[in-house]
Order: sequence, then C-alpha cells, then structure tokens
Amino acid sequence: MKKRSLSLIMLSIMVLTLIGCGSSTDTKDVTEPVELNVSAAASLTDAAQEIADLYSQQNTNVKITFNFASSGTLQKQIEEGAPADLFISAGKKQMDALQEQGLIVDSSRKDLLGNELVLIAPEDSTLQGFTSLTDASVGKIAIGTPETVPAGKYAQEALISLGLWDSIEPKLVMAKDVRQVLTYVQTGNTDAGLVYRSDTYQADKIKIIAAAPGDSHAPIVYPMAVIKSSQKQEAAVDFADFLSSQEAKDIFTKYQFVPLD
Repeated sequence: MKKRSLSLIMLSIMVLTLIGCGSSTDTKDVTEPVELNVSAAASLTDAAQEIADLYSQQNTNVKITFNFASSGTLQKQIEEGAPADLFISAGKKQMDALQEQGLIVDSSRKDLLGNELVLIAPEDSTLQGFTSLTDASVGKIAIGTPETVPAGKYAQEALISLGLWDSIEPKLVMAKDVRQVLTYVQTGNTDAGLVYRSDTYQADKIKIIAAAPGDSHAPIVYPMAVIKSSQKQEAAVDFADFLSSQEAKDIFTKYQFVPLD
C-alpha cells in the first residue's frame, strides 16, 4: 500500500510539473504589442489608413502610426533620425537619397504603386485644358513645391514639356504637399492645380480637366523600404508584404492608384 501511495504521489508531482511547464510556454507564446511608425507620402493618406485598419484587425497586437507629409519632408526627417520603421515615398528621388546614405534595408526596397498626374479646377470652372492655363481668366495655379513634393516635380516637368512653364510661372502657388494643392482648388483659392488622380477620389468641389500626357514627365512610382535603424524590422517587413497583398491592392485600386507587381 505504501508503494502504491508513493507512486500516486510521484505521478501527481509529474502532472503538476507538466502543467506548470505548459503555463510557462503559453506565457512565452503571448505576442508582444508592436507599434510601427510608417512615414508615407501625403497622397497615400486615405488608402493607407484603410489598409492599416484592415491589417490591424488581422494582427491585433500591431498598431500602425502614420506620419503623412511630402516625400521630401519625410526624407529629411529620416535623415535627421526621426522614428520611422517603414518609408513609402511618392518619388524615387527621395528613396534613392536614403539608400545612398545607407539608411534603408536595400533588400526590402520595392516599387509599390503608380499614379497619374491630372489637372483639376473648381467644379464651376470653364477651363478647357492645359493650354487654357495661359488665359488671362486663370489667375493662380497650385502645384507642390518641386524641390520637396514629387507631384510638384512631375507637374513642373509636364508644364515644361508642354511649353507652358515660362508663361505661367508667375501664376504658380507652391504648396507644401499634394493635399494642400487639392485644398487650394476646393476652396477656390486657386483656379487650377496639378494633383494625382488618386487625390481626386471622392473629392468634392473639383473636377478633372485633363490628364498630363504620360511622356511629359518621369514615371510616377511609389517605392517603399524598411528603415535600417528600425528596431522592429520583422514587423515592418510583414506590413510591407501586406501592402503588396491582393487585399491591399484592391483598396489601392479603389482609390485610383495603380498597384505594381
């Protein structure tokens, strides 16, 4: 009887030990919360936020915090050490600059999206096309500052290509990012503006007058890359992969971006 009792005691100890080990393992398996800082071009504001919301529903431990601004401004912030795990630029120039300085993970760089440059005006405008920008009735024309805003650089290239830059330069109002251009036109502060087609999605008080010829400016490409100084590179890569998923592509397409494979 004593041997049987001893055996039962030993069996109980073994069971309790295994339960204890299981509890320890379960605790380790609990995923730590992660906050990703994503620096993204202002034109991505609505689409990126919708995609991030979807991603967070599927990855409840991850919180995406966006910093939306012009790509040039974001580039400078990253160069100065601002917290960023992933950068999505509206132009290659800004990403190239960071890559040359060794600030991104080269293998993570990918061309994510394309877009189209369009001329917009207030909804009651009688503007007929790009050539009408020289008319005396057109007072102010908004574009992004070419040095820091990719959409502004594309606009400058298109206007030069169309032979309009010199004649309309005195009318130009420079904006801090492409969304400010949209606002200037919506509020009637300018008679026209050049933005991405994606910026016009569900935008009120404006209409598209014309699209810039594709060969009038450099190809519009949105590259993305993980920042080398990030302490959350694995999570950043996972979110970047999701941005290339079919679910994300469907959302980008809805907002009139062009997903790139």
